[in-house]
Amino acid sequence: MKLDSAEEKSPAGPSMPAEGSPPTLEHAFSKILHAAGPGNARSAILEDLGALIEAAECDELFEGARMPETLGQVAKTLEKLAAPPKEKAEGGDGVSEAPGRATGVGLLFLKLLGKVKAAKTSPACPAWRTGLRHLAGPAYVFAATHRLKQPWTSPRSQSVAGEVLSSLLRVMECSSVAGFLCGENEEDRGRFAAVLGLLKPHLNKESWKNNPAVKHVFSWSLQQVTQPWLSQHLEKILPPSLLISDDYQTENKILGVQCLHHIVVNVPAADLLQYNRAQVVYHALFNHLYMPEHHLIQAVLLCLLDLFPVLEKALHWKGDAARATTHCHDVLQLILTHMEPEHRLLLRRTYARNLPAFVKKLGILTVRHLKRLEQVIIGYLEVYDGPEEETRLKILETLKLVMQYTWPRIPCRVVVLLKALLKLICDVARDTSLTTEATKCALLQEATDCLILLDHCSQGQVKDLLSKIVLSCEDRTVVSCIRKVQQSSAAVPCDVS
Repeated sequence: MKLDSAEEKSPAGPSMPAEGSPPTLEHAFSKILHAAGPGNARSAILEDLGALIEAAECDELFEGARMPETLGQVAKTLEKLAAPPKEKAEGGDGVSEAPGRATGVGLLFLKLLGKVKAAKTSPACPAWRTGLRHLAGPAYVFAATHRLKQPWTSPRSQSVAGEVLSSLLRVMECSSVAGFLCGENEEDRGRFAAVLGLLKPHLNKESWKNNPAVKHVFSWSLQQVTQPWLSQHLEKILPPSLLISDDYQTENKILGVQCLHHIVVNVPAADLLQYNRAQVVYHALFNHLYMPEHHLIQAVLLCLLDLFPVLEKALHWKGDAARATTHCHDVLQLILTHMEPEHRLLLRRTYARNLPAFVKKLGILTVRHLKRLEQVIIGYLEVYDGPEEETRLKILETLKLVMQYTWPRIPCRVVVLLKALLKLICDVARDTSLTTEATKCALLQEATDCLILLDHCSQGQVKDLLSKIVLSCEDRTVVSCIRKVQQSSAAVPCDVS
């Protein structure tokens, strides 16, 4: 179904019916909508609209030159009446009244959709399709606003919103929300453009915080649309995503970054590189790395890892020429700078969790950061990280990758790394904290694997040094780990790529 241009416009109010229009229902709707306003009048307006919809016959509701537009204005007015107030709203029209009002609006949407369903089975009312085009967008925005637990919803309003969404999908003959937004066949272009048109007035710098639900509706709708449908809407979805991510509240920053991540994954690299869009996204994400919020850092790093291939798509190595510093190098350098003095466990875990992915991404070029990596690895192996020991396990994984990629530079660091690994093994062997036996075994196994790899990289130096230690060591756990290293083969499982 193609979208009418009227569906994307949001006039201040419905126009009065043209002179000589036969249906009186249009005039009745227009009169009620002109009276719509804030305050106690809202309940009366809902009652009047409900009575009018209930009494209307299908041919009255959908027939007539201007009835589809009027029906669209009714739907938009209903959606606005149910919209939650500003977070700091004052007076009686506060958040506490929003769920009840939304429930009433949802029931009216169900009546309208019921009329559409009845009209579909009536051969005497073929104009239902046009009416549904105008009704679908506002009904969807209402359902998306109230479907989940929020400060402006209640279990009842959530249930009604869910019924509205289900009824809308059935009437539209869509199997899912994604099908509704993207279209389920070549002739159906979907309703995503219409939804964006309804949200657009509320997604600019001055107004996007007036309705606390808009960001959630935009984010959820955006993430239902994937490639290849998303790229055609790039100019409409990128600015709001950047706007939300640039907010001072961490919650909004994370939401905006998640939107940007979805765009990066689902829009072709050529479109992202056009007009320098990818660079704009990169700089917006890079600035977030200075924020000491672990949830935000996690979202940003995941997005950057998917953005790097886009940014470096046109990068070509040319013979023996010096290799350009990529964005990945800049980010890793900043991460290591932040990791070294960081003392907050949640941030340490977040950095450590993503460090292996950066080493894999750079491969042998990790050698540029080897000195900083060595300091971080040694420092992080010394600190207990709680019962799950996520940080130290990820640091050990990082160390293995570093040795595989940069093995020619490892022999000169054998003594320093050997001391750090042996200290870790001794600490774990003597640990009497709440750490589970499974976690201890994983730590010991990873540390032993690192020792074996270190020995291979140093052509047997580790075995020679350990042969003196094992004679004086009395701890069975430590001796067991040393024995495994001594019994390892002489193969060199290093990545020379």
